[in-house]
Amino acid sequence: MQHHPAGSPEPGAGPRLRVAALALLTVYVIAIAWLALRPLEVLWVSPANVEPFATIRADIDRGPEEAVRTIGAGMLRLVPLGVLLPLLGRYLGGTRFASLARTVFAGGMISLILEYLQSLVPSRVADVDSIILNTFGIAVAHQLAYGRLRALVFHEPRPTPRRPVARRLSPRAAAAPEQHFHQARRVRTGPRVWAAPGPADRDAPALSSFRG
Repeated sequence: MQHHPAGSPEPGAGPRLRVAALALLTVYVIAIAWLALRPLEVLWVSPANVEPFATIRADIDRGPEEAVRTIGAGMLRLVPLGVLLPLLGRYLGGTRFASLARTVFAGGMISLILEYLQSLVPSRVADVDSIILNTFGIAVAHQLAYGRLRALVFHEPRPTPRRPVARRLSPRAAAAPEQHFHQARRVRTGPRVWAAPGPADRDAPALSSFRG
């Protein structure tokens, strides 16, 4: 059974929705790139981290507050991509897990490019854990939003019940029920049925003639 979105004769995301998602995605990526690549005034920078989970372990060792702040910031950095990337496809990239795989791959590539560009800025440092956290945040956002996105894209409006329309009957059609009633009454009553005369009835004329 195919589902059709409201206002669209074919299933899937309409071109307006996809164009709007692409525009929002472009604006967001440009804003994130500007924030990530602008030079900072610092005295020194730490070396780049290429060991997975090394920075995450160091943040956890600093205490729960520091861990929540840094890990949460890394996960929230590219969260909108988990919602906007599926909307670029007409069918949200396929089923839930197919769409998740495509979204995570595209989001991971965007995060990888940002980290590579950061390594070219003297006051910035590339960190592989940032890619891990960004990708994980995109995956969580996709899983949380996929159901609502599917309901939005493949929404089928409920049919409104039709009200009965009162039709004006012609004089002939209006008189038909009354004619039918009279015909049924004639059939029900019918002609009277007379029984055959019995012995008493045969003697009745003789008695009347004798009395006369």
